[in-house]
Parts: sequence; C-alpha cells; structure tokens
Amino acid sequence: MKTLQVIDTLDTGGAEKLAVTYANALVTEVEASFLCATRKEGLLKNQVSEEVGYLFLNRKSTFDFAAIKRLKAFIKENEIDIVHAHATSFFIVFLTKMIYPKFKMVWHDHYGNSEFLSERKSFALKIASYAMNGIISVNQQLKEWAEGNLAIDKVTYLSNFPVKNETVKASTKLHGIDGKRIVCLANLRPQKDHFLLLRAFKSIQNAQKDWTVHLVGKDFEDEYSRKIKLYIHDHGLSENVFVYGSREDVSHILAQCAIGVLSSQSEGLPIALLEYGLHELAVLATDVGECKRVVSDETKGFLVASKNTEAFTKKLQYLIENENDRAAKAKKMNEHIQQHFAQEAIVQQLITFYSEL
Repeated sequence: MKTLQVIDTLDTGGAEKLAVTYANALVTEVEASFLCATRKEGLLKNQVSEEVGYLFLNRKSTFDFAAIKRLKAFIKENEIDIVHAHATSFFIVFLTKMIYPKFKMVWHDHYGNSEFLSERKSFALKIASYAMNGIISVNQQLKEWAEGNLAIDKVTYLSNFPVKNETVKASTKLHGIDGKRIVCLANLRPQKDHFLLLRAFKSIQNAQKDWTVHLVGKDFEDEYSRKIKLYIHDHGLSENVFVYGSREDVSHILAQCAIGVLSSQSEGLPIALLEYGLHELAVLATDVGECKRVVSDETKGFLVASKNTEAFTKKLQYLIENENDRAAKAKKMNEHIQQHFAQEAIVQQLITFYSEL
C-alpha cells in the first residue's frame, strides 16, 4: 500500500501537525509514504522525515489546473493507492480524482467549529463527497454530521494523538520564572477566545505577580491579533503576558511551563490538550468538542464552560496556588494520555481503515 497525505499548508496548526505525523509514522507501516503541501510551506516542513516522499504544489487558486495536473502526475508516477486529504485540501484531491480516478480518496475532517456545525458551509463538501471512499472525523459530532449530510457511508472516528518532537532544535527561551509559567498553545483565531484567559489572568495578576502567560501559535496579524495586543497593553499585562507567534520547538516550550490552558469557544479534539498531557503539564480547558474525553475527571485537570470568566479564573487560581495537587493532576493526565491516545494504536486503526477501502 502506498499512501499520500495532502494538506494545504505546513504552518503549525493541529491538522497540519497530524498530516505530517501520519506521513512520518506510516513510513515503517506501508510500502511508501508521501506528503503533499498544496498552497504554502511552513515551519512543519522541517519535521517531515527524509524517508517521506514530498511534493509542494504551490497552488495559486481554487481551480489551479497546472497544480491539479502536477498532483495527478505525482499520484500516477508513484502508483499511490490512498490519497488522504486533510481539512480544506479535499477540493483539489476531488478535482484530481475527476481526471484520474484510480486511487481511493479519504477525507479527514478537522473542523474546529464543531460547536457551530449548523453554520458550516458545505455545498462543495457535499459535491466532493460523491468521490470519497472514506471519511475520518476527529470527534463524534463531526462523524454524526458526515453521516447525516454527506453522500458516503464509510465514516469513522479516529482520535488525534500527540507526539514529542525532541529532534527539533530548542531555540525558544520563554520569559518568566521556572515553575510559574502558563502556556496557551493556540493559533490567534477568534474561536480560541484568548480573551477569556486574559480576563482571568488579569483578575488574579496582582496576587500572582511572579506568574506569566505565554501565547504560542500563528499570529495572522489581523484585527483579532491587534485586539489581543491592545488588551495586553491597556490592562498593564505587558510584563506578564507574551505573544510568540508560530514556534517549531513546541516540546521545548512545554517543558518550560507548569500549566497548559485552552480557553476556546469551539474545538474538535485539540492536539494542544494532548500535548499538555504528554509533557506533564497541569491542564485547564473549556468544556467544548472532545475536551472531556481528554480531561475526563478532575483528577486529571479542570474543564469549565466556555465564556465563563468567573469559573475559569477560579480554577486557574486553584492550580497556581496548589502546587502539590497541580503536580498530581499533571501526572494523572500524563498516564491517561499514554494509555488512551498512543500513536501506535491509532496508526494501526488508520491502516485498518485504509485496508477496508
């Protein structure tokens, strides 16, 4: 079996990380493993194994026929059996299959706004679903949505999983004091609701002057990003809250932190939360998407309702002030991740799904 993972960019998002991780993991499991970035390269390119066949399409538009021809030629030349399209890359794979139907098409739904599925634009997806042979969803809500809305019966749920990238050069030195850092690993998008975290931290900052917050994730330098930076400045948080943008050395960053938070209004199954657990951080997140599958009870961390500043503040303050319980929760969470979200088991489930096509 020869497999190709397709993703639009190699920026440091959850779908992008998973596409690279699958491509790398499958090297030793299938005859040949390939990866294609359609629109843009990024920091994750450095994490693609040398044994993975790689293609960059430099696609310029939705109907970039030259890019479609290059993808078709690559699939044909390498005799690829399974083309696994992640997130929005499904459309170019669909168009390619229209002119070269000799491969099986799998679509991986990473949709982050799974709390707002009624608002999802799905016309192109519904058309493309007639060409799909299988769908993988990152949470149960998305699986049920696909079964009810798309023209395909073969839909499965596969959990995301975390990976420690210790081969990446450690280059990011976080501000602040060891043992007193809070990290939020999330691209600067409105659904991630960084303001919930900022409001909570602001309300306890005076009593916790040694603690710092570190926002790590792609900065789109848009209105949302501008408002975050303005809030930090206007509320006197510049000495305690730091914005880093995209970083490659995530494992090194998490090793410098004590608490990992996600303040999102919507999620699928966030890889960031799994990475916090893998790196033995205490966890505070909002109860959205599949977060409750990861933080299944309060021995492992805390979940609070999204947009609830009071509850978020209370739990954040507890984790800061109770070092022993913080460490105990982090240990329990780590054990839970190792047991239920192990890469080896999920990759085997993926291969089984491929084989059934």
